[in-house]
Amino acid sequence: MKPCLWPLTQKRRDDSDTATRNSSWVRVQGRDTDGVNQRMHKHEVDIDVGRVRSLLSSQCPQFGDAALTLVEPWGTDNALWRVGDAHVVRLPRIEWATAQVDFEAEWLPRLAPHLDVAVPEPLFVGEPGHGYPYQWAIHTWLVGQGAGPTTIADSVAFALDLAAVVRQLQSIDAAPARSPRNRARHLAAYDGETRAAIRAASHLIDAPAATAIWEEALDAAPHAGPSVWVHGDLEGNCITLDGHLSGLVDWGSACAGDPAVDIQVIWSPLFTDRSRIAFLDALQVDEATVLRSRGAAINQACAALPYYLTTYPLIVERSWHKLAAMGVERHVPAAHGGNEAGGG
Repeated sequence: MKPCLWPLTQKRRDDSDTATRNSSWVRVQGRDTDGVNQRMHKHEVDIDVGRVRSLLSSQCPQFGDAALTLVEPWGTDNALWRVGDAHVVRLPRIEWATAQVDFEAEWLPRLAPHLDVAVPEPLFVGEPGHGYPYQWAIHTWLVGQGAGPTTIADSVAFALDLAAVVRQLQSIDAAPARSPRNRARHLAAYDGETRAAIRAASHLIDAPAATAIWEEALDAAPHAGPSVWVHGDLEGNCITLDGHLSGLVDWGSACAGDPAVDIQVIWSPLFTDRSRIAFLDALQVDEATVLRSRGAAINQACAALPYYLTTYPLIVERSWHKLAAMGVERHVPAAHGGNEAGGG
């Protein structure tokens, strides 16, 4: 993947005006030269545009003078800057995210040919430098908008398109994939973590209701058969173009695991009651997998709420929605200290 020498005149998916108009993220006005990314974690690395510029200038000099635009919504594991019109630089914020760089460099080119949607193309892996301690990456920028209720033209059509991509992903040989991790594991493997997350969120939610859903998920039949390829974090990483599913980004959680981790997207704001049914029917998802998906969703939402309460409103709202979709009521939050414990 090195050296950083690919031509800047490479073919793009669309012209620069359209790319800007349909950007999958929001341009942060006034931060092209002095942007500082939003901190997500207590022990994360400080990353600002000056450090990004220095890394690019020393290791990818053809980008030394390129416009840098801080990307929002920002990543929780990676700080993101758009580089010109066609690329994005991804810098892990914290040590636990560093393995994503090599994983995506190896696997995105291998998974992409099997999928009917675009995935980013890794173009360069950079080395530590200028006070930044980790490897980092440059990927192609996918034209589009982050999927959400206002960017999905037809919720049922979106659900069917996403179901088709999930089916394609599951059909790829998972034998060489990473072993199950995070919520792609058997639920019993993260029982203690989930109960701790529910306790940590108990001032915000109906904790007994969340616990009941979790225990029902634990009691459900486990996934039968071998693990399958899963994306692991579909909810915030679907890209739409002209209202239709067009891409998937942020593959750092992908592995071989329980398909329920991808089914849990049905509890997110991307779905309605009708589209949820269409998605489940298209994939012929059984009741046990739906129950396990509810357990995965409880884990994610309860871990995210207290952790991101004061730093990431979008994730908080998604978490509220997910819990409400499963029948867990919210409490009015008291003042809270923010990122002292929890996931990411």
